[in-house]
Amino acid sequence: MINNLTGGAGLTVTGGGSVMPYIPQNTSNPLIGMMRISNSSMEGFNGSSWQVLPSSFTTVSLDQESQDLLRWAKEQRKIEQDRADLVNKNPALKKAYDAVIRAEENFELLSKFVEVQEEPGIVVGYNFNTP
Repeated sequence: MINNLTGGAGLTVTGGGSVMPYIPQNTSNPLIGMMRISNSSMEGFNGSSWQVLPSSFTTVSLDQESQDLLRWAKEQRKIEQDRADLVNKNPALKKAYDAVIRAEENFELLSKFVEVQEEPGIVVGYNFNTP
């Protein structure tokens, strides 16, 4: 039984109700208001017969932003796998690939040290426009 199923970061929850009652299995001597599950239907006893109760189903899925992020991550993984396969099949590309990796690592490292000021051309207190 799932109670109060709600969405969270990255999840979308639609349909369904917030609670599902406990259903005792005493169907031989039912009382008014007693409920049961018969096949795939929920039924309530009205005093003389069992009546099928309306039901709904809950769907849980990723929200659009999460789906887009996963799609992007899969594409990036494919690019990396294709590059690695290409380098493995063509050893001459290894130096070029290693240089790309080093350049990316250097960029990440240097970008942490760079502070962009309001004036263009000034980086970490150095003015590149000064002769």
